[in-house]
Amino acid sequence: MTDTATPAASYLTQEAYDRLKGELTQLSGEGRSDISKKIESARDEGDLKENGGYHAAKEEQGKMEARIRQLTQLLENAIVGHAPADDGIVEPGMVVTVEVLGDKLVFLLGSREIAENSDLEVYSEKSPLGKSILDLKSGDVTSFRAPNGKDIKVKVLDAKPFVD
Repeated sequence: MTDTATPAASYLTQEAYDRLKGELTQLSGEGRSDISKKIESARDEGDLKENGGYHAAKEEQGKMEARIRQLTQLLENAIVGHAPADDGIVEPGMVVTVEVLGDKLVFLLGSREIAENSDLEVYSEKSPLGKSILDLKSGDVTSFRAPNGKDIKVKVLDAKPFVD
Protein backbone atom coordinates (compact mmCIF):
# COMPACT_ATOMS: atom_id res chain seq x y z
CA MET A 1 0.00 0.00 0.00
CA THR A 2 1.31 3.47 -0.83
CA ASP A 3 0.97 6.75 1.06
CA THR A 4 -1.59 7.89 -1.50
CA ALA A 5 -3.88 4.90 -0.92
CA THR A 6 -5.07 6.14 2.47
CA PRO A 7 -5.24 9.67 3.83
CA ALA A 8 -2.46 10.47 6.26
CA ALA A 9 -3.38 11.10 9.86
CA SER A 10 -2.83 14.58 11.25
CA TYR A 11 -2.18 15.55 14.86
CA LEU A 12 -4.78 17.97 16.26
CA THR A 13 -5.16 19.40 19.71
CA GLN A 14 -8.53 18.73 21.35
CA GLU A 15 -9.33 22.44 20.97
CA ALA A 16 -8.59 22.40 17.22
CA TYR A 17 -10.60 19.18 16.79
CA ASP A 18 -13.60 20.66 18.63
CA ARG A 19 -13.42 23.90 16.61
CA LEU A 20 -13.25 22.02 13.30
CA LYS A 21 -16.04 19.64 14.35
CA GLY A 22 -18.21 22.69 15.11
CA GLU A 23 -17.40 24.21 11.72
CA LEU A 24 -18.30 20.93 9.98
CA THR A 25 -21.61 20.70 11.87
CA GLN A 26 -22.47 24.30 10.96
CA LEU A 27 -21.54 23.91 7.29
CA SER A 28 -23.28 20.59 6.76
CA GLY A 29 -26.45 21.72 8.56
CA GLU A 30 -27.29 25.40 8.61
CA GLY A 31 -24.74 26.26 5.90
CA ARG A 32 -26.24 23.84 3.36
CA SER A 33 -29.74 25.04 4.19
CA ASP A 34 -28.77 28.70 3.73
CA ILE A 35 -27.03 28.11 0.40
CA SER A 36 -30.00 26.10 -0.89
CA LYS A 37 -32.28 29.04 -0.09
CA LYS A 38 -29.92 31.45 -1.90
CA ILE A 39 -29.85 29.23 -4.98
CA GLU A 40 -33.64 28.81 -4.98
CA SER A 41 -34.16 32.55 -4.56
CA ALA A 42 -31.73 33.35 -7.40
CA ARG A 43 -33.32 30.68 -9.63
CA ASP A 44 -36.69 32.42 -9.19
CA GLU A 45 -35.20 35.60 -10.68
CA GLY A 46 -35.40 34.19 -14.20
CA ASP A 47 -32.94 33.32 -16.97
CA LEU A 48 -30.11 31.34 -15.40
CA LYS A 49 -27.64 32.14 -18.22
CA GLU A 50 -27.41 35.78 -17.20
CA ASN A 51 -28.21 35.41 -13.51
CA GLY A 52 -25.10 36.52 -11.59
CA GLY A 53 -26.68 35.81 -8.20
CA TYR A 54 -27.43 32.22 -9.18
CA HIS A 55 -23.89 31.57 -10.46
CA ALA A 56 -22.33 33.19 -7.37
CA ALA A 57 -24.50 31.05 -5.08
CA LYS A 58 -23.57 27.87 -7.00
CA GLU A 59 -19.87 28.78 -6.74
CA GLU A 60 -20.26 29.39 -3.00
CA GLN A 61 -21.99 26.01 -2.71
CA GLY A 62 -19.05 24.30 -4.47
CA LYS A 63 -16.52 25.90 -2.12
CA MET A 64 -18.59 24.96 0.91
CA GLU A 65 -18.93 21.33 -0.22
CA ALA A 66 -15.16 21.16 -0.80
CA ARG A 67 -14.54 22.45 2.74
CA ILE A 68 -17.02 19.89 4.13
CA ARG A 69 -15.11 17.09 2.35
CA GLN A 70 -11.77 18.46 3.60
CA LEU A 71 -13.00 18.70 7.21
CA THR A 72 -14.61 15.26 7.09
CA GLN A 73 -11.38 13.65 5.89
CA LEU A 74 -9.23 15.60 8.34
CA LEU A 75 -11.42 14.75 11.34
CA GLU A 76 -11.81 11.07 10.38
CA ASN A 77 -8.03 10.67 10.23
CA ALA A 78 -7.04 12.98 13.08
CA ILE A 79 -4.93 11.91 16.01
CA VAL A 80 -6.40 13.99 18.80
CA GLY A 81 -4.32 14.72 21.82
CA HIS A 82 -3.43 17.22 24.40
CA ALA A 83 -0.58 19.60 23.93
CA PRO A 84 2.68 17.66 23.97
CA ALA A 85 4.80 17.64 27.12
CA ASP A 86 7.20 20.54 27.56
CA ASP A 87 10.18 18.19 27.48
CA GLY A 88 12.08 19.78 24.59
CA ILE A 89 11.59 16.76 22.33
CA VAL A 90 10.35 17.59 18.82
CA GLU A 91 6.91 16.19 18.08
CA PRO A 92 3.69 17.36 16.40
CA GLY A 93 2.14 20.29 18.22
CA MET A 94 5.51 21.86 19.09
CA VAL A 95 6.85 25.26 18.08
CA VAL A 96 10.31 24.35 16.87
CA THR A 97 13.35 26.55 16.37
CA VAL A 98 16.03 25.18 14.07
CA GLU A 99 19.10 26.43 12.27
CA VAL A 100 19.06 25.69 8.56
CA LEU A 101 21.77 26.97 6.20
CA GLY A 102 22.87 29.49 8.83
CA ASP A 103 19.36 30.92 9.29
CA LYS A 104 17.12 30.53 12.32
CA LEU A 105 13.68 29.15 11.43
CA VAL A 106 10.73 29.05 13.86
CA PHE A 107 7.62 27.05 12.94
CA LEU A 108 4.82 24.88 14.24
CA LEU A 109 5.27 21.20 13.49
CA GLY A 110 1.85 19.74 12.72
CA SER A 111 -1.38 20.73 11.01
CA ARG A 112 -2.23 24.19 9.73
CA GLU A 113 -5.56 23.80 11.46
CA ILE A 114 -3.89 23.91 14.90
CA ALA A 115 -2.44 27.37 14.30
CA GLU A 116 -5.50 28.82 12.57
CA ASN A 117 -5.33 32.24 14.24
CA SER A 118 -1.54 32.43 14.42
CA ASP A 119 0.92 33.86 11.95
CA LEU A 120 3.37 31.02 12.62
CA GLU A 121 4.65 29.10 9.64
CA VAL A 122 3.51 25.48 9.73
CA TYR A 123 5.48 22.44 8.57
CA SER A 124 3.94 19.00 8.42
CA GLU A 125 5.59 16.25 10.42
CA LYS A 126 5.43 14.32 7.13
CA SER A 127 7.57 16.88 5.26
CA PRO A 128 11.26 16.09 4.68
CA LEU A 129 12.26 18.63 7.36
CA GLY A 130 9.53 17.47 9.75
CA LYS A 131 10.45 13.78 9.42
CA SER A 132 14.13 14.50 9.96
CA ILE A 133 13.70 16.33 13.27
CA LEU A 134 10.96 14.20 14.90
CA ASP A 135 12.01 12.95 18.35
CA LEU A 136 15.17 15.10 18.42
CA LYS A 137 15.98 17.65 21.14
CA SER A 138 17.89 20.89 21.49
CA GLY A 139 21.46 20.54 20.28
CA ASP A 140 20.79 17.54 18.02
CA VAL A 141 21.99 17.81 14.43
CA THR A 142 20.61 15.91 11.45
CA SER A 143 20.04 16.40 7.76
CA PHE A 144 17.25 15.93 5.25
CA ARG A 145 17.09 15.59 1.50
CA ALA A 146 15.54 18.66 -0.13
CA PRO A 147 13.28 18.31 -3.19
CA ASN A 148 16.23 19.40 -5.34
CA GLY A 149 18.20 16.35 -4.12
CA LYS A 150 20.64 18.21 -1.89
CA ASP A 151 21.23 17.14 1.71
CA ILE A 152 20.59 20.00 4.10
CA LYS A 153 21.99 20.10 7.64
CA VAL A 154 19.59 21.06 10.44
CA LYS A 155 20.34 21.82 14.07
CA VAL A 156 17.47 21.78 16.58
CA LEU A 157 17.70 24.82 18.85
CA ASP A 158 14.44 24.59 20.80
CA ALA A 159 11.03 22.88 20.96
CA LYS A 160 8.12 24.17 23.04
CA PRO A 161 4.43 23.18 23.02
CA PHE A 162 2.19 25.40 20.89
CA VAL A 163 -0.23 27.47 22.96
CA ASP A 164 -3.34 28.99 21.32
